[in-house]
Amino acid sequence: MQIGLILLCLAYVLSQFFRAFLAVLSEVLKQDIGTRPEDLAFASGLWFLSFAAMQLPVGWALDRIGPRLTSSVLLLIGGAGGAALFALATTPAQINVAMLLIGVGCSPVLMASYYIFALEYPPVKFATLAALMLGVGSVGNLVASYPTALAADLIGWRGTLAGLAVLSALVAMGLFFTVRDPAPVEGSKKGSLFDLLKMPAIWAILPLMFVNYAPAGAVRGLWIGPYLSDMFGLTTAQIGQATLVMGAAMIVGTLTYGPLDRILGTRKWLVFGGNALVVLTLLFLIVTPANSVVVAVGLFACLGFLGASFPVIIAHGRSFIPPHLVGRGVTLMNLFGIGGVGVMQIMSGRISEHMADGPPAASYQAIFGFFAAALVIGLIIYLFSRDSLD
Repeated sequence: MQIGLILLCLAYVLSQFFRAFLAVLSEVLKQDIGTRPEDLAFASGLWFLSFAAMQLPVGWALDRIGPRLTSSVLLLIGGAGGAALFALATTPAQINVAMLLIGVGCSPVLMASYYIFALEYPPVKFATLAALMLGVGSVGNLVASYPTALAADLIGWRGTLAGLAVLSALVAMGLFFTVRDPAPVEGSKKGSLFDLLKMPAIWAILPLMFVNYAPAGAVRGLWIGPYLSDMFGLTTAQIGQATLVMGAAMIVGTLTYGPLDRILGTRKWLVFGGNALVVLTLLFLIVTPANSVVVAVGLFACLGFLGASFPVIIAHGRSFIPPHLVGRGVTLMNLFGIGGVGVMQIMSGRISEHMADGPPAASYQAIFGFFAAALVIGLIIYLFSRDSLD
């Protein structure tokens, strides 16, 4: 199982890469096949939406089939196949299809590891293990920054994606041979999604889950690139360096959040406080004049660090889910988290398109304001949640 978990972590590195690499390639894709920022926002949103749409069938498959087949088959077909299609793309529409496929391929990876953690480790360690997997896997976020910019310069973006297609296929085959399915939980054949939806405890958590990851995920996944290009004229390599800083901050934030629930004795107020600071950071991005690239990158790094409470919210919701519904429970939470990014990323693209005739600064202010308003609504609802460390 240890080798299997290592390969699941490597697969999650790929997942983190694929959700974030478009920001670095925004300029070269514009030059080569004519993509606009709103085109890439739509493609990025499709990745998140296909990923989210797969969470319910993935949850069923984890409970019924197990993580070995679920993760290996989908990563091979979707991840490797989608990356290969991206490498051959000549139009924005083909990029859309490729990102849809890649989202499907990445959809089971993190939840397969969470499923194993939930059934084979003490519940009190779940948040720490979940954050560790998320933090180490987020190295993909770093690879999708400056290293990707260098690779695009050296072998082209097509060669880079072709290499990733091969790597995805190799990792998928490794998962098939090394991941061991946990022993079945008694009663695991009973229960359904409707049993989860009957639990009042999770309903105050799901709205925040929907909006929590969107500001950091959408900005790191796309908007940081066009923003730094439009506002400061940064090159692809310079954007890669800036995204490297934000990606590193997201990793440090994830690893910091992980053990804090046990240290502070609360999940609810840790999550609430961190996300309230995300709102404050977004407000700074709105009101700060775009005259300092250092300040802008620093604020993006703060956004990445503070917006990394995703695994703690998962752990909060997981604490109310019975063992025989763990697979469907954690994937339901993930559906809201990743689906929220997809919906809000596509909406942010529409905001950008609507304000295309105005000054660039106004467009980005509107996008950041949209993210902040959504997060405030999620936090208000989250106030009615019940705290838990079980």
